[in-house]
Amino acid sequence: MNTFFYLSTCNTCTRIMNELNLPNDIVLQDIKNDAITEKQIEQMRALTTSYESLFSKRARLYKEMNLKDKNLSEDDYKSYILEHYTFLKRPVLIYNDIMFIGNSKKVVEAAKTALNA
Repeated sequence: MNTFFYLSTCNTCTRIMNELNLPNDIVLQDIKNDAITEKQIEQMRALTTSYESLFSKRARLYKEMNLKDKNLSEDDYKSYILEHYTFLKRPVLIYNDIMFIGNSKKVVEAAKTALNA
């Protein structure tokens, strides 16, 4: 599953997508228009340490729902990501069973290296 999960209205996602110069075999999935499925989130979880690592604590809804004041479980993180696209830390690139989560320079550079290997 070589996939780039992004939000088309997110300038950072668009910039990173262009910067990565993604190969044609990568599926682009705009998570606002094509929601993440339970199967996809479970496949992502298998490639990382936790659902929490996929969860964006910078999302506006995170603050609005006062989630920082709650003790969230792994099932909670999974449910929130499936409930609303804004909770996925983005972008997420899955390439050759390696996952790159988020937009930090370190993550983007690692993704570039993997794509050009």
